[in-house]
Amino acid sequence: MGTSMKHQKNHNSSALLEFIEIMGAREHNLKNIDVSIPKNKLVVITGLSGSGKSSLAFDTIYNEGQRRYMESFSAYARQFIGDMERPDVDKITGLSPVISIEQKTTNKNPRSTVGTITEVYDFLRLLYARVAEAYSYETGKKMVKFSEKEIIDHIYASFPNQKISILAPLVRGRKGHYRELFEEIRKKGFLKVRIDGEIKDVTAKLQVDRYKVHDIEVVVDRMAVTTDMRLRIVQSVETALKLGKDLMFILLNDTNKIVQYSSKLMCVDTGISYEEPSPNAFSFNSPYGACTTCKGLGSIYSVSLTQIIPDKSISIKEGGIVPLGAERNAQLYQQMAAFAKKNKININVPINQLKEEQINLLLFATENPGDIDNALIANSDASETNYLYDGTFEGVIPMLKRWFTASGSTETTREWVEQFMELKTCPTCNGARLKKESLWFKINNKNIAELGEFSLEDLANWFKHLPAHLTAKQQIIAKDVLKEINDRLGFLNDVGLTYLHLNRSSRTLSGGESQRIRLATQIGSQLQGITYILDEPSIGLHQRDNHRLIQALQNLRDIGNTVIVVEHDKDIMLAADYLIDIGPKAGKMGGQVVAAGTPSEVMKMHTPTAGYLNGSIQIPVPTQRRKGNGNFIEIKGASGNNLKNVHVKFPLGTLILVTGVSGSGKSTLINETLYPLLAAHAYDSRTKPMPFKSITGLENIDKVIEIDQSPIGRTPRSNPATYCGFFTDIRTLFASVPEAKIRGYNAGRFSFNVKTGRCDVCEGGGMRVIEMNFLPDVYVPCEKCNGKRYNRETLEIRYKGKSISDVLDMSVDEACDFFQPVPWIHRKIKILQEVGLGYITLGQSAVTLSGGEAQRVKLATELGKKDTGKTFYILDEPTTGLHFQDIMMLMEVVQKLVNRGNTVLIIEHNLDVIKQADYIIDLGPEGGSGGGKLLFAGTPEELCKVKESYTALYLKKELEENKATQKTLKTNKKI
Repeated sequence: MGTSMKHQKNHNSSALLEFIEIMGAREHNLKNIDVSIPKNKLVVITGLSGSGKSSLAFDTIYNEGQRRYMESFSAYARQFIGDMERPDVDKITGLSPVISIEQKTTNKNPRSTVGTITEVYDFLRLLYARVAEAYSYETGKKMVKFSEKEIIDHIYASFPNQKISILAPLVRGRKGHYRELFEEIRKKGFLKVRIDGEIKDVTAKLQVDRYKVHDIEVVVDRMAVTTDMRLRIVQSVETALKLGKDLMFILLNDTNKIVQYSSKLMCVDTGISYEEPSPNAFSFNSPYGACTTCKGLGSIYSVSLTQIIPDKSISIKEGGIVPLGAERNAQLYQQMAAFAKKNKININVPINQLKEEQINLLLFATENPGDIDNALIANSDASETNYLYDGTFEGVIPMLKRWFTASGSTETTREWVEQFMELKTCPTCNGARLKKESLWFKINNKNIAELGEFSLEDLANWFKHLPAHLTAKQQIIAKDVLKEINDRLGFLNDVGLTYLHLNRSSRTLSGGESQRIRLATQIGSQLQGITYILDEPSIGLHQRDNHRLIQALQNLRDIGNTVIVVEHDKDIMLAADYLIDIGPKAGKMGGQVVAAGTPSEVMKMHTPTAGYLNGSIQIPVPTQRRKGNGNFIEIKGASGNNLKNVHVKFPLGTLILVTGVSGSGKSTLINETLYPLLAAHAYDSRTKPMPFKSITGLENIDKVIEIDQSPIGRTPRSNPATYCGFFTDIRTLFASVPEAKIRGYNAGRFSFNVKTGRCDVCEGGGMRVIEMNFLPDVYVPCEKCNGKRYNRETLEIRYKGKSISDVLDMSVDEACDFFQPVPWIHRKIKILQEVGLGYITLGQSAVTLSGGEAQRVKLATELGKKDTGKTFYILDEPTTGLHFQDIMMLMEVVQKLVNRGNTVLIIEHNLDVIKQADYIIDLGPEGGSGGGKLLFAGTPEELCKVKESYTALYLKKELEENKATQKTLKTNKKI
């Protein structure tokens, strides 16, 4: 009996070791759920948007893992780093150390690049410091480096029996009288110096003309190069190198010819020498390697004359010079007017009637300023330069430079000045970020900046063949560094980032790209026994590259880790070892485990996820494709980034999908070329588009709206009701209640940001923060208003039995029913419901909304406005964070927009969206340098015939599966 019990106990404990057991999870909308997650498996958590997936994965599992880690610190340490609040869960067992790989974008610092955040660039710098060969930037010839023995051997081989002088250079190309230097030389016992090519005796009080540029060398010794003089030559060479700081000259007395030697890297023809390279010499974040003009940023600000004087047909008095503004009593304007009067410049006539010299006087305070690039300003953090300013008119451009670079200028001032500038590639380093000396160190004829422009796939191939181009000595030195570089490049390519390059700024990366970079870094770290939690790693990834991502996730699992992925992608769900479906619906109607098991087990269950996986539920394919209204917007010669002179038409009045593998040029064409052009036409936006030759058809649109995934607000006070604008209507409605009129309350009384109506303790926040010193801050409902945000008097005003606070706590679905009799409010709330956000509350804090939810709130806001039928909408991957069912709801809304005559353009990889398009623009065929070509433009059915398109391959398969499934369903129905 005892043995049996003991065996049972051991069995239970071993079972616990195989699972992460979560009991009583109640975070956010989770309904006290119990979940068992198998360890060392690839587990996918899925479900409708807002069903509670992130609440389980991040807010419960990850937060508990982080909290346990924090508790390992001493109480003293925790008071500085802060503690984490315990998630609302009864118990979690079997949890190993947790690492979260989320969608958050990486560092926004312009100095942060793909190379620096992956550490590949750090290894590259080390490789170049130890293996690269130096070349002269004057002649392009290989630099040489002599040891003392090599110098002596070279002297005996080149000048046998000749009379020579050994010189040590002390001054090269500098002004000064150098009286003290000559006196120091005399005291050391040297008798002669060579001044500007002429040998002179060192006498007391010797000096030269202080206003001329001089070259001065001390004559260390004079002798004939004979065998018996070898010891003397050795000693003299050693002395000369010491005095000349690793540089010495040999003067042939008979011919007066000079030969240079250096124990550093030196160009024999020109005498240029380089410092011994260190890794810092190849860092654009170090003063030892950074270009001195742009401070290692690769770009500089240049004052733009077209921004300063946009319209030459108006006078200065009318505001022709924008930074000065129109006539007024401001000191700056009065200084300019006095300066103009003194120089006989008429400020009352149009600027185009003034002479160029007069305009230059106003802009530069001189008639001949030279090139406009004299006004270049380093793109650095408030340059150290502080201009001396005496209060007189200094010229508009020097003034802008002073305001932009002076350390005392405010951020607001710099932002104002920035509107009169444009960002240009640094003319000194041509965008390479490094000093010219650093760029002349090469490996296999490539400098480090050139490698930074290779795509990661091309770079991996280059390194694969590199050892064949290295000497035996270089191979020994480079062996370990090359292994690290090759491993990291391999991991980055394995997660589908083949098209990125090391010099790509990290702030231009999408959330999905940033997440996959962090995933590759974790795979490279080869940690074991970790629980990894990922948030939709498939974002921005084409179906072609999905298998690479799945392989990477499986590799992470196979080395001994638990991988939990919050995901909607069908391929990743089917590749999972275990699938957990949260639902059944979103918000208050979700938070339960509706299915759990292997993918094949889940597919047999009756849930929306199972229906979409097994094909019994499908997003329909339109029977007809719209032809459009006959008008087009056409771009010719788009050549930004990797685009290859693309000519493309956008038919108006249709649903346009822009597709292609990751890195094929979609964002460059749409977000960086088309959108700035449309915004400039519709709103006079000054955002500069990527290079293009021409654009036609702009007159056919009057509005452009870009709906991205940036947050709708950065403070907890921002919420969907305030962002969408209908909260103002609700407040006006409450102010119209008879009781409110009697009390004299206006709409402002019902704002939680106005003192009169809000709670005076929590100031309208609803929560109070209690500081706990050694413990984490605790958020508790305000004891005065109980979290209702308003004071008692305001809450006494009720509309249909509900206070203003009750309305903010309503879900969108509830609010739709409640405000049905009020059409102007109901219409706007109904749109939030139509885009699939029925589960969020009207007063939900903006900071708690996901990127996909924020994008749909923005979409609903735009849908609530009256369109003209000539609006051009641009959506960038709107399916992010959306379940199949949510995608169906979203596409119904999008199709309604197009039916009203508008044009909707979507950048997307999701086949459920692509198959609904009227017109597809497919770019490719590859990413990076292998992409940027227009492969196809036309209907989805026509695209399926294009053999070189990866999108066509997967779309054809999807459409065929749809037909086959429909046929099977019809047959089953008949039976």
